[in-house]
Amino acid sequence: MLGMGPRARYWLLLACYLAFLLLGSAVFVAIESPPERRLRAELLGHLATFQADHQDCLSPGKLEVLLEAVLRAQAYGISALGNATESENWDFASALFFAVSVLTTTGYGHTAPLSDGGKAFCVGFAGLGLPAGLVLVAVLNQQLLRPLHCLVSWVAAHCGLAPARVPWLQAWLLGLLVGAIFVLLPALTLWSQEDTWGLLDAFYFCLMSLSTIGLGDFIPGQDRHPALYWLYQLALICYLLLGLLALLLTLETVSELKEVQTLVGFFSYSGSECPEEDQRDIMTQDALTLSSCPPPSACPGTGHHLQSCLTGPGGPPPTVV
Repeated sequence: MLGMGPRARYWLLLACYLAFLLLGSAVFVAIESPPERRLRAELLGHLATFQADHQDCLSPGKLEVLLEAVLRAQAYGISALGNATESENWDFASALFFAVSVLTTTGYGHTAPLSDGGKAFCVGFAGLGLPAGLVLVAVLNQQLLRPLHCLVSWVAAHCGLAPARVPWLQAWLLGLLVGAIFVLLPALTLWSQEDTWGLLDAFYFCLMSLSTIGLGDFIPGQDRHPALYWLYQLALICYLLLGLLALLLTLETVSELKEVQTLVGFFSYSGSECPEEDQRDIMTQDALTLSSCPPPSACPGTGHHLQSCLTGPGGPPPTVV
């Protein structure tokens, strides 16, 4: 692969990514299709049993109308089970959580605007808030990177590390801190507080949230007392904002590593390749031109005299082939 040109390496990277995407899709089909079929068969069995037991009181058509209404409400976060209808999805805490999930592009999907006015406002709110959020995150990252770099440089100097190792030390420290504070600790906390969650579910929720994927199949604190629900919502809002900032800070630190930039440059393709012979000719001509120029003290500051200094009294230098 080292002997390949930039264009070939670029298309190879694109082909590998598409192959990875197709492979992932095939794995999801192989893993998720069997439980989906079992769940579908179980549901159909329950429906058949219910219709057999109540066919004299409830016709199949009326049952389908009821199920359709329940599923439509469920899609907007309104459940018909137990006492779930007592809590609202659009109180201030829930609305604040929805706004944060929109601006952080998490979008859990368990709550969505019902009215046309809400959908229109959500479009404008996201259109203005997302660019402003990107600017704010960029400014915060710059403000946080300076003291962090100074601290890591001080630690590296006292430990006798080479300056070239400082970026790697900073990336490793950030990665470990983010993993411990925003993945491991929250996952263990959710595992201990949510009765129906396993440890894998807690890690799954944290990673899906920090990566802004936000599938919405797990939301903590849904069955809590209203006061505890408020605390859960506020804690989740702080977790999203701080966790996303820490993750972006880590990604920016990793992207600035020399090895990462070299890897990106290895697969980059600008679309206008220039033969190496042409590049060597240009470099040789530029070097010859600069070497024939007198010292700066001999060149007046005007454009005319500067041009004459660069070209020399005998005209432009000969072209080197």
